[in-house]
Amino acid sequence: MQPRIVAFDIGDKRIGVAISDPFNEYAMPLDTYFRTGNFRDDVAAVAAIAEREQVGTVVCGLPLNADGTRSVQTDKTERFIRALAERTALPVLSEDERYTTREAQGDLLKMGISRRKDKQKKNVDSLAAAYILETYLQKIKKGEDHMNMKEDRNDYEEDGNIVELVDEEGNKERFEHLATIEYKGEWYACLTPEAQPEELDEEEDGEGEEVVIFRIAGDEDDEHLETVEDEALLDEVFAEFCNQYEDSEDADEAASLDGE
Repeated sequence: MQPRIVAFDIGDKRIGVAISDPFNEYAMPLDTYFRTGNFRDDVAAVAAIAEREQVGTVVCGLPLNADGTRSVQTDKTERFIRALAERTALPVLSEDERYTTREAQGDLLKMGISRRKDKQKKNVDSLAAAYILETYLQKIKKGEDHMNMKEDRNDYEEDGNIVELVDEEGNKERFEHLATIEYKGEWYACLTPEAQPEELDEEEDGEGEEVVIFRIAGDEDDEHLETVEDEALLDEVFAEFCNQYEDSEDADEAASLDGE
C-alpha cells in the first residue's frame, strides 16, 4: 500500500473533499467542508483534513476557462492553494478541474440524488473533487508531471497574466492582473492596463503605474467584475492592495502605484 491522496475542489462557499483507496487506484468522494468566511481558518481546516486522513499528497483543482485561459476564480483559488502549501509539509499539487463540476452534476442526476439545491451542492462538491483526483491518478499512472505549488511558485509568478475585458459598448481592453485580494468579506481584482510596445520604448516620465480595481460579484457559476463607485471604499481597497503589495517581493514598486 502507498500513502493515500486527498483532493480538494475549492469554492468560495464550499470545498469538496475526495480521497483515494489505499492502493491509489481510484477516487472516492469523502465530504464537503463549508467555509467560514475567514480565509486563514479555512486554510487551517483544510490542512487539518489532510493530516487527519494521513495522506502523502494533496491535489487541488485549479479552475480555468474552457479554452484554458485564466479567470478571476483561478487567482482566488490559487491564492488558497499557495496558502495551503505554506501551511502543510505535504506536497500540494494543482490539477486542471475544467468540466468536473458539470460531470458531477450529470452523474448525480443519473444516480437519482435529491434535486434539492442544498443537498445537491453538498454532493456535487465532493464528487467534483473525486473527478479531480481521478484525473490526477490517471496521469500519474502515465508518468505525467504536475505543478508543485511549493517548488514551482517562483517560476509561475514570473509568467505574465493578461486578461481582456469588454465594456457595455463592446470595446475591448487588455489588462495585466496584479492581485486578487479580500477586503471586509469581499473580493477585488487589481489590474493595470497592458503596456503597449511604444510605451515600453519610452523613458519613464515619473508617473506611477495605474491600478484599476474591480469588485468580484456573483457566485461561482456567474462571476463577473463590477466597478467600485464608492470613492472612500475604493481608497480603502487600494490601501489594502498596497499593504499586501509591500509585503511581496515587489515592495520597491509599491510606492509608485496610482489607484483608480
